[in-house]
Amino acid sequence: MTLAERLQADMTEAMRERDEVRRDALRMAVAALHRAEKDARHPLDDDEQIGVLTREIRTRRESLEAFVAGGRPDLAAAEQRKLDVLTPYMPAQLDDAQLDALVRAAVDETGATSPRDTGRVMKVLAPRVRGRADGKQVHVLVTREITRRQAGGG
Repeated sequence: MTLAERLQADMTEAMRERDEVRRDALRMAVAALHRAEKDARHPLDDDEQIGVLTREIRTRRESLEAFVAGGRPDLAAAEQRKLDVLTPYMPAQLDDAQLDALVRAAVDETGATSPRDTGRVMKVLAPRVRGRADGKQVHVLVTREITRRQAGGG
């Protein structure tokens, strides 16, 4: 069963159970997948579906941060509930040790020697961590690793 099929089935179940928060969060994700499929003009593969869901989760996180900063705890709580519904559909997240190992391997593989090479490393690393790590966090780790090596740390 694909991610889209799971989301659709769970949304139907949430409708039957009259779980409005879960229904709305899943409906939003299913709609985003349909939009992306229509835009792509072909059925989305698993990686593309995870990419769409990742964008939806990122949007919810950004909204959550904005509502907290804007002093709107009611809206922040609603976004948090949506996040809690969508997060379990994502692949298992990489822990710090696994992510560090992947970053070091990608830096070795590309031969990156300066911060200008960050894009090359990210191009190699992105498919390996897609959906399993936050892109901003990966970028920070890549920059830190290249800088560490440039400073003579090994």
